[in-house]
Amino acid sequence: LFHQTALMLASWEKRVDNVDDSTAETFGRLLNDFWGGFAQLCVHHVDVTDANEKSLAGISGLLNILRKPDIQLDSIKKNTKIRFAEVEEGVDCVKQMSFEAHNEYIPEMPTIAASDPGTTSTAQLSHRRRQPLEDLVCRLAELSVVYVNEQNSSRHLRFLSELTSAFPSREVFHVLLDCELKKNMLNSVSSTDPTAVENPAVQFLNHKLLGWLKEGTKTDTHFLVDILYSILHCCHNNKERKNILDRLFEAELNWTIFLCIIEKAHAEPAKYCQVSDWLKGEVLGEQLVLLADELCFIGLEQNPAPHKCHSDSWTLLSLVLSQHGKNEALIGEVYVERIIDKLHAALSKAKDLSESGSIEPSVSFICDVASSFFSSVKGCLLMSSAEDLLLTIFQLCAQSPESTHLSDNLLNKLHLTWQAGVSSLLNQHANVFKAEGFLYRSAHWVKKQIQSSSLDVKSLRVLMTAVCVLLDSMYATDEQSQLITAYIECIVPSDSEWERMHQSLPLQNLKKPILNGKLSVSPEYADMLAKQCSIERVPSHLCTSALLCYVILHKLELEAAKERERSTFSIGNVVFSELLYALQWCEELEHTPAVILEYCGMLQEMEITYETFRKENDTFTSLLEILYNRSSTHGSLWSLTLAAFIERFQHGTPELKPLYGSIDGFFPLNEAKLHTLQNISAFLLTDEKEELVAQCTARLMTCLATHFCNIDGGFGYLAVLNSCLNTGSTICQEILPEILHTITSWREDHENIFLFNCNLQDSEPWLLGVNTEMIRFLSLLISLFPSGMIDSDMDFILCSMVSWMETACDNVLPLRSPLVQLFACMSCDLVSSISAFFHSVAKDVPEMLPPNLMTEWKEFFEEGIHGLLLPLFVNVTDNYRDPCGPGFPASVLTSLGKALVYIPLDKLSNNNLFPMFITGQKTHLPVKLQTLLNTIAPLLLFRARPVQVTAFSILNKIMQELPKFDSEDSAVDDDEVEEPVLSPPAAVMSILETLEDLLENILGSVLVGEFAVIHPLSEEYCCVLAYLLTWKLLLTFFKAAPSQLRVLYSQYLRRSKSLHKLLYHLFRLMPESPVLPGQTAESGNKELKTLFSEEFQLSIKEPENLSMEIPHLACCVYYTALMDLPAMVRLWWSNLDKRTFGIVDKFTGKYVSNKLSSQEISSVQTSTQTFTNMTVKARLTTREVIATYSVDDVFIELCIQLPQNYPLGSITVESGKRVGVSVQQWRNWMLQLNTYLTHQNGSIMEGLCLWKNNVDKRFEGVEDCMICFSVIHGSNYSLPKKGCKTCKKKFHSACLYKWFTSSNKSTCPLCRETFF
Repeated sequence: LFHQTALMLASWEKRVDNVDDSTAETFGRLLNDFWGGFAQLCVHHVDVTDANEKSLAGISGLLNILRKPDIQLDSIKKNTKIRFAEVEEGVDCVKQMSFEAHNEYIPEMPTIAASDPGTTSTAQLSHRRRQPLEDLVCRLAELSVVYVNEQNSSRHLRFLSELTSAFPSREVFHVLLDCELKKNMLNSVSSTDPTAVENPAVQFLNHKLLGWLKEGTKTDTHFLVDILYSILHCCHNNKERKNILDRLFEAELNWTIFLCIIEKAHAEPAKYCQVSDWLKGEVLGEQLVLLADELCFIGLEQNPAPHKCHSDSWTLLSLVLSQHGKNEALIGEVYVERIIDKLHAALSKAKDLSESGSIEPSVSFICDVASSFFSSVKGCLLMSSAEDLLLTIFQLCAQSPESTHLSDNLLNKLHLTWQAGVSSLLNQHANVFKAEGFLYRSAHWVKKQIQSSSLDVKSLRVLMTAVCVLLDSMYATDEQSQLITAYIECIVPSDSEWERMHQSLPLQNLKKPILNGKLSVSPEYADMLAKQCSIERVPSHLCTSALLCYVILHKLELEAAKERERSTFSIGNVVFSELLYALQWCEELEHTPAVILEYCGMLQEMEITYETFRKENDTFTSLLEILYNRSSTHGSLWSLTLAAFIERFQHGTPELKPLYGSIDGFFPLNEAKLHTLQNISAFLLTDEKEELVAQCTARLMTCLATHFCNIDGGFGYLAVLNSCLNTGSTICQEILPEILHTITSWREDHENIFLFNCNLQDSEPWLLGVNTEMIRFLSLLISLFPSGMIDSDMDFILCSMVSWMETACDNVLPLRSPLVQLFACMSCDLVSSISAFFHSVAKDVPEMLPPNLMTEWKEFFEEGIHGLLLPLFVNVTDNYRDPCGPGFPASVLTSLGKALVYIPLDKLSNNNLFPMFITGQKTHLPVKLQTLLNTIAPLLLFRARPVQVTAFSILNKIMQELPKFDSEDSAVDDDEVEEPVLSPPAAVMSILETLEDLLENILGSVLVGEFAVIHPLSEEYCCVLAYLLTWKLLLTFFKAAPSQLRVLYSQYLRRSKSLHKLLYHLFRLMPESPVLPGQTAESGNKELKTLFSEEFQLSIKEPENLSMEIPHLACCVYYTALMDLPAMVRLWWSNLDKRTFGIVDKFTGKYVSNKLSSQEISSVQTSTQTFTNMTVKARLTTREVIATYSVDDVFIELCIQLPQNYPLGSITVESGKRVGVSVQQWRNWMLQLNTYLTHQNGSIMEGLCLWKNNVDKRFEGVEDCMICFSVIHGSNYSLPKKGCKTCKKKFHSACLYKWFTSSNKSTCPLCRETFF
């Protein structure tokens, strides 16, 4: 409609201008009427308080179309329809006309050119349209200003903005100023501001627009900025415009105004041309730098005050740092760089702040600004400040959130920002790896981080991930990976830096291999090894090797489809060897700290393992060469690393030979060569090993006395020989006696080198070393080659053993020294080897021994040595209570435990421990046995596994002997107690009570049936292990007790509910599926091996799979409880809730019942016990036991059937043949047998024996107890002894007591007379 109107007016104007046209005058009147009516209509719609927004938009749109000098017909819709509204009677037609055009096209506002200031396109219109149009625009603008001033009308302000944008002329602004206002402004304007005097648009800016801008109450500032651009259009040149915009800062306007100005300039080229000088100018640049500084300062305050304008200010900074047009910055480049400097300084300060949350908004805004800058500005990273900013953002992302205190969302934003920056850097620059560039500096920063020894595992993981992401970005633009290689090379330490990191690793890791005999060290290590260093952070060497290995493996993965560079392998092999060194350091730690366990777990998760290197087959030879060279140069941990590498790769002997050439190359010995030989001797060829043994023997036999303790002397040669013997080889057996004779000659000629009965604190480390090697040799000699020794040889060995052991016992406090610990360990190991020899070889082949040797061992040496070992064990545990403390002799206690395994029972019963008694403790045991229990039993609570296992092995030897001391004197009188009870040994029960409380705290929150994971060697592990071992002792004690005492003990356990607690805990410690790992269903018909089918072996030495020890032990205890206490377990099971009942029944039936019932049936079949008048047979396939009893004319046959869930389910007793027995008597006997088998804690044979005794007594004339109708009591196996004086019937004491207490009467159950 608007375009049709414009075309109509253009047609009329042509008619009027055509003087030859007779209708010109008519069309002239039409034009005058149109402009008059149109003006009246516009004023009608504008000059109202609540002007219709659509009407105002329609007016501005029509005026905008009318100002165009030419209208293209093809731009007008052909289907435009015009509808005239019906005029209501009595209403002015002008008021009925509306500018609301639904779905009508309203044109956009014009783009104003920068030329022709103060004029508009109306200058090109005919005079017949220009003048009335300008008059109308001025009138409408004047009306709008009135409403804006008086009523603050946002609708009129928007309308005014559209009018001034469409008609940006001085005439319009002149009309907007009334005469009085213009006069005041003329008087107030300085003569130095001629622009304001001459230009009404500038006058309007100073007097009106600035006030509106300052108010800041408008909902949208875009209209005001459009008016500002109309004013700028009225200026003569850009210099004037720049001065006007510069003076806006003096008005202290909100930064939102400037954001809007620059946004419009950035979006519209015409407007950008108007303000380009101002954008590049000094005033704006300085103000923006000040703004950046202010925003960063406010954001980094401890408690920044929130302000709604800060967001717009950050948006403004982001905008001015972007590019415009042909890679041209919006503002001056010098100011861009200064702003980037401010942002970089703020981020650098943010890294040092620790208050989480206070810096988040500022960092987030800086991140947005930097992201926009990196993404949009080409060549931005040519600025050094931009690379500084990128480096700082990378550093924030490469540190753990705990150190930066930034949220995950903000870290993700920072992560994307620096990736955008790196992508821009790599795509836009050729020489990116310059000395002061981002990549070079970031590599050096990473290198500094990993060598700082201040990283935890989480920080290291974050850093490794960040570096790999950076490599991915490099590879995306540099597929030849030359840049990646350069970056990695920049991180790799120099040889001196590697050496410094080696030296910074705590030497306590060498203590374990020294005590295990893998290394023999020089004296200077002795003091260093004694110093304990706590490890709370990942050592720098571990950080460096892990990160470099990870990034190199990542690089190789990226290059999987391409040829690898040779430089990568040379770097990679060095790094791989260093990582193997780090892994070996972790493995050799005696007590692995939590941070190192976490570190090893991280490597497993990242697949940095031996398996990873195994896949790189082409690296084996190079790695072997590097490891061998370092071992032969440095020895120590490098030698251990070399041996572990060869062993794990399971080959290396052929590749090893070219590295050392011949055996002669190892001599003369030094420490590094000694360590290398000690660790590769197992991998030498047999011929070379024989040559090595021969050379060492020859050198040892000709060694001078002054060289006995030297590495290239007696000490070193013995160490090499021991290493060769320790491999189990049988080479050069004829040489071994010569070595022994050489050592014997030292004893005769140089007695001072033997540490017999001396103070080890005053001994030279070299003497400790050579004595240790001599003891180790004798131990290996006894273990491997016991034959061929003459009487004097054995006498020397046994006497030396006792002397060395006495020295160790006299030096408990010096055990803090690793060398003294090693001496004590070897002395105990020698005792173990000799004890094992006399327990096995000497018994099997006594003719191998010299005459009277066994007698001497039994009567003198064994008693003497074990008289030393047991007090030493107690003494060491008394002096070293903290297993995690410095110098704790764990290895000594382990070796002591191995030696105490062979202590005879009579030596325990007649021990020489200091007497120990506990107040109030009831006991029937002899003094020495009670002292042993009171001394050793508390060691079950010791927080060191070797001590606990040793204590168990000692107590387990005597538990079977203890019940006999309770057999004569029962603890409780039958006449006074309803159910007599007897406690197991009080010392053990007190330990059990303590452990029950601890177990409740550890496992109380775990549901029955759920598997509780107990971490190996933790404090919880020691508690659980002690609890299960204590119960294993009690079950051993219970099984050894006779039937009468077993009843009393079981009553005590039932009353204390200790067994119930045990069973609940067992179903938290046993795995849901106790099937051993590594088995498949394809094993055929073979039954799967379970923790129940495999025998539990408890050894002093830690098993390889220590995590399975507790579950396996729990299964063992449960199986033993079912076997020895079936009635008590059955009673517990029958009273469980429905859920637990089902769990226990299903588990037992599936994994235990078959084995237990088979064992029960087999025990009947293989039993050698015979009965008079009764025969017993068993059927394994049907789980049946057939018992046949015959006496005189009586014949009875019974069939005992085991249930599927034996022993939880009840055993059924079925009747077979019977002759000569009444029905009633038969039922009584059946009931008695069923009762015995259900309620007695024993085997089927024991139940049958009890039942037979009852029947025998019946035939012997003993009457039944008239309360239980049995001759023999079902619990205490007593006969009826208490008789009634009236009816003469006899009763069991327990039955009678129960009758009295339940009936509350003291009368006879039969005659009802008073029972006396």
